Amino acid sequence: MSEQELVQGCQQGKAHAQELVYSRYADYLFRVGYRYLRDVAETEDAIIIMFTKAFKHISGFHYKGSGSLKSWIKKILINEALMRLRKKYSFNLLERVDDHEIETSLETLSELEAEDIYKTIDQLPEGYRTVFHLHVVEGYSHEEIGQMLF
Repeated sequence: MSEQELVQGCQQGKAHAQELVYSRYADYLFRVGYRYLRDVAETEDAIIIMFTKAFKHISGFHYKGSGSLKSWIKKILINEALMRLRKKYSFNLLERVDDHEIETSLETLSELEAEDIYKTIDQLPEGYRTVFHLHVVEGYSHEEIGQMLF
């Protein structure tokens, strides 16, 4: 079933279409949500809320081509994850980068493998890691990130 047919089915309230949307995107969305929330149960809860919101408001969704449904529900999930993070952390009180000693040579950086890079990113303070993912992975501008976090 094409994405457009899935959208139409969901807009008509067809449970089969909703099940297909869930099965098609749940794993992908879990990985996205976990990247921000860092907790399996919290990520699962956010995904449930995201699907509830998506199916409730899908009548207002306008299909714009392949991938637009996936992008739309991913954006809902990211907003849900950020809302949960804002409840836990004050992004106004972020640690300063220069508060952490970072002594890395260019030679060391060039030898890093993907797993090493992931571990390094994982060690960033919560706020910096969130901003990093929003900018580098999701492609949001810093202005958009500022609006999303505050």
